[in-house]
Amino acid sequence: ASVVKELVENSLDAGASSVEITLENGGQTLIRVCDNGAGIPPSELKLAVTRHATSKIACMNDLWSISSFGFRGEALPSIASVAHFRMESACLPSATSAETAENACTEASFIEVEHGKLTKQGPGALHKGTVVEVRDLFATVPARLKFLKTPATELKRAQDLLTRLALTHTNTGFLFLAGTREVFRFPAGQTLVQRLASVWPEQVTDTLLPFDRTSNGVRASGLTSPPGQSQPRADRILLYVNGRSINNKMLLQAVRQAYKGRLLSREYPQTVLFVELEPQEVDVNVHPAKTEVRFRDERTVFSAVLHAVEDAVLRSLPTFTPDDLAFLADKPQTEHLARPLGFWGEADIARVMPLPHRESPPPDPEPSEDSEDAPPPRPAELRYPTADPFAPSDLCEAVPAYSPAPAPAVAVARLAQPFAASTAVEEKETHATSEATIERLEGGQLRIGSYVYLGQLGATYLLLRDIRNSRDNATLLILDQHAAHERVLASRLQQGGFSGTAQALLLPLEYTLHPSEVERFEGMRDSLVELGFELTARDSGNGSLLEIRAVPSLLDRASAGAFIRDVLSSRRDGLDALWAAVACKAAIKAGEVLAPDEAANLVAQWLLTKDRQFCPHGRPCVLSWTPSDLDKLFKR
Repeated sequence: ASVVKELVENSLDAGASSVEITLENGGQTLIRVCDNGAGIPPSELKLAVTRHATSKIACMNDLWSISSFGFRGEALPSIASVAHFRMESACLPSATSAETAENACTEASFIEVEHGKLTKQGPGALHKGTVVEVRDLFATVPARLKFLKTPATELKRAQDLLTRLALTHTNTGFLFLAGTREVFRFPAGQTLVQRLASVWPEQVTDTLLPFDRTSNGVRASGLTSPPGQSQPRADRILLYVNGRSINNKMLLQAVRQAYKGRLLSREYPQTVLFVELEPQEVDVNVHPAKTEVRFRDERTVFSAVLHAVEDAVLRSLPTFTPDDLAFLADKPQTEHLARPLGFWGEADIARVMPLPHRESPPPDPEPSEDSEDAPPPRPAELRYPTADPFAPSDLCEAVPAYSPAPAPAVAVARLAQPFAASTAVEEKETHATSEATIERLEGGQLRIGSYVYLGQLGATYLLLRDIRNSRDNATLLILDQHAAHERVLASRLQQGGFSGTAQALLLPLEYTLHPSEVERFEGMRDSLVELGFELTARDSGNGSLLEIRAVPSLLDRASAGAFIRDVLSSRRDGLDALWAAVACKAAIKAGEVLAPDEAANLVAQWLLTKDRQFCPHGRPCVLSWTPSDLDKLFKR
């Protein structure tokens, strides 16, 4: 494959518009590359197989602006030293003008080298271009020969390499033969998508998103897959810098960063990325095979790639217009529905799930102030952070003022204070958050904006129907209640929606810290305080003792303790990861039955949330099917 790479790159440097590659026995018996490029003058043919001789560098300054694949003059003599090498080339006379080039007579010659020794040289009969034949590779180097893979493996490696070259030179035609069998053919003038369609599945290429953006002199362009089209390996992330196929961890990280929060950690997008910048801003001479590069300003390149790919990803996500959220308009409510506290609006100061249904006992007579039968106050750790959760509200029906048991802390304010929506209609949505209404249709179904709630499946998934389109073009949506609630909570945490809602613990939590956890705690202290923890570490004589006196209102005592343990053991790192972890522990779980109005209110909040398509861990929140999608599933 390395021999094929060097020979084909020479053809491309020579301006060839057609390249034909033939391999026999995986290339061990024969490698033949034929092109219609500029060719080599007869007087320079012998020089071409001399070490460190190249026609691609004319002066010292050319080393700072390399635009060709090769420039060191080592490939041809190295190949000729380990094989039977024959090269025939036809070149126009140097005095021929461009106008008469088509009808001009070329000068052709050939040269043969047997394992490093020149054996033959003379005139040739070739009309145009260059033909290079490499036979019996490593025949006299048995130590190297035994490390060759099977012919099928070597053929596959050469095919992958040629495919990468073909994607960046779409104006050049490529024909690849294994003996007499055609492996692939890329006609000249194809588009990038057309060439990808020959090597990637149709369901991938049909959904690829184009991007092209220039930032600070760095152009990033290409194609990338939408978040829903991921794969478990990174072999379909192809990176190019100034037309050269490379491997670069920084560029790979920039591409993955563009999908942050939209893919799982073990998933990869499918991307073809072309980075173009001034040659002097990149060093291509840091690896023998020139497959790695170094950038003068990595931060600028990283930012350019990140924003270019991210723009394409964001454009692929569904957007919501004011019409989609028409239910948020201030209009009279025809029927006052029962809404559990804690789903939206002013009720966000209370719980998201109602207490288990129990028949309320008759109210006790109110004791006098000095009565010994007065009920004791609730423990501090079970107190709600703000208003009385049982107080009636104009957004929900009054619930009994008496509850037979105090609510567990985890139920408190799981959807806390109102937050600012972050869509194109931010002002309208923010106002509507506190005045949301849900419409009941004929038949009892609930409508949330442009969506009708159909029911809950498996106590986990919420079924919705998009009614904006005609019956034949409607859309069925399935919303994961846990993932959607995670996204809502994480977004509010990011916007400070739960600040000041920490709940004090009657009995502090105490943990003895390992020495490695002490350093970790000092680094994460500010982030934990921002989340709502009140905690200190002190020397107890037997090591450092962590004391937790207050926890975020979203977590109960046990969940808060487990969360702290995860953080101190380095399982959570960074504020984003902490937000995601808190949201995950506090969100509605799979298997929890939601009443229709509860589900509708959750959908309403989810619609107002930024990046609603994915949960904080990158899992999808919603899947959708149109009738045409269902037709494919039913093989109609």
